[in-house]
Amino acid sequence: MNPLSLLAHLGRVVLAALASLGRLSLFAVSTLTHMLRPPFYPREFFSALLNVGWLSLPVVGLTAVFTGGALALQIYSGGARFNAEAVVPQIVAIGIVRELGPVLVGLMIAARVTSSIAAEIATMKVTEQIDALVTLSTHPMKYLVAPRVAAALITVPLLVAVGDIIGIAGGYVVATQNLGFNPAAYIKNTVDFLELKDVVSSLVKGCAFGGIAATMGCYYGMQSGRGAQGVGAATKSSVEAAAILILAANFVLTGVFFSL
Repeated sequence: MNPLSLLAHLGRVVLAALASLGRLSLFAVSTLTHMLRPPFYPREFFSALLNVGWLSLPVVGLTAVFTGGALALQIYSGGARFNAEAVVPQIVAIGIVRELGPVLVGLMIAARVTSSIAAEIATMKVTEQIDALVTLSTHPMKYLVAPRVAAALITVPLLVAVGDIIGIAGGYVVATQNLGFNPAAYIKNTVDFLELKDVVSSLVKGCAFGGIAATMGCYYGMQSGRGAQGVGAATKSSVEAAAILILAANFVLTGVFFSL
């Protein structure tokens, strides 16, 4: 391939990426405006609350408890090389609350909720149910997108809080039952080490990750191609985009809170 052809190909890729970013930005702004303006659809909103929040609790809880237990073992093993085994409660707490809790919950939501939303909306588009909403004078963004994104913005921070608590509890159980830590001292060290900023950063990350996960599911569902292949492609793309954006947002937000 000659240099001019390579440069032209690179230009097309960059332009396509910028066009996709622009469409996604306009979609996000439109979603926000529809969330703030009536009419509202409480039934759709509470249904989304159930799907995003309550039904995600089992996978969030299991992920958090095993992560907390494994983290306690790893920190104890690493700390033993420097005679620093006593730092297990502090490092488990800060590792779960600041980083692992929000990120793992966000990725689980991307795997479960983003894929579900994308497949549902893409199927509605393929079967022309979205066109039917338009004929009934119901705006698809307001009826399908806004309730799901609003529900994710509210419930994912709560899921992160629950995941943080369960993750710390998993580390507590492993440390006290397997590693010989005193239960009262472990709890005291955990509570004393955590700061309000750590909890706030965890909840802010949860809100951001929830918004990303739901928006990606809605966006790719609305952009789906025709047929089963289009639904499958939309679902796959939504999860990939949500996971990448969650990790990128985590890096940015960690830098912001690190500088405070």
